[in-house]
Amino acid sequence: MSLRWLLGLCAAACLTACKPAPSELFGISAQPALWEVSGKDGASAWLFGTVHSLPDGVEWRTPAVERALGRSGLLVLEVADLADQAALAQEFARLGRSPDQPPLLRRVTPESRPALARLLDQAGMSEADFADVESWAAALTLAQAIKHGKSDNGVDRALSAMAPAKPVAELEGAAGQLGIFDRLPEADQRDLLAAIAQGAATASAEEMTLARHWLTGDVAAIAVETHRGILADAELRDALLVQRNRAWAARIAGMIERGKHPFVAVGAAHMAGKDGLPALLAERGWIVKRVQ
Repeated sequence: MSLRWLLGLCAAACLTACKPAPSELFGISAQPALWEVSGKDGASAWLFGTVHSLPDGVEWRTPAVERALGRSGLLVLEVADLADQAALAQEFARLGRSPDQPPLLRRVTPESRPALARLLDQAGMSEADFADVESWAAALTLAQAIKHGKSDNGVDRALSAMAPAKPVAELEGAAGQLGIFDRLPEADQRDLLAAIAQGAATASAEEMTLARHWLTGDVAAIAVETHRGILADAELRDALLVQRNRAWAARIAGMIERGKHPFVAVGAAHMAGKDGLPALLAERGWIVKRVQ
């Protein structure tokens, strides 16, 4: 699981503009994965995997996405108001700061300390910047500091702009989403920090590869990534991905049953594999068909 997909598990972590991306993403014939969900009574919904940040100039919109969004009655996002950067930053600071934290380098094993020191230097930060920052928040801050793309270009924001009159519902909200990381045991938070430090050297190349997987709709490749890196840890995978997906599937099913015709746009990692939303809704008896 690279930095891009780790941040893809947390829309609220994408708080700032980031470095421009290389040109590998330009000119791709975009076909990001889209599913239609239906029932015998005419109930319907759409599931669309997203990325929460993109470089300028990357085009992903397709007629199929525009038609589905137009037919829907409700836009469903992880966090409804990602444009309110001040509120997101305030929530991040509220949950992510506690006094008397140990020095950051001491929070990882001796084997991981050189990689973490290099990451701090790459991000233009020092241990002093994290004196009162919890380990999970330090991990997300460092991942955000070196990733490519702009959260202003995130797909969830673009969908909101494409349908400004459409009602919006959120599955978690910023507080709920960041709270998932905040509730991780300290040992798991430190594992997260170490994994980000160790993966930083190859993050740029991995981001480009994974962005291509998303743009071209290669869900099988995305599913492989949901079992790698930090998500190879069963407890972290359960907390960050599996349990959230199961809770979301229950909520989405309720929306469909109430005739809301939701267009659900969440991070692409939440769509992949047997624990993904398409598979979970199919388990509940809905007819799930990939349409792009």
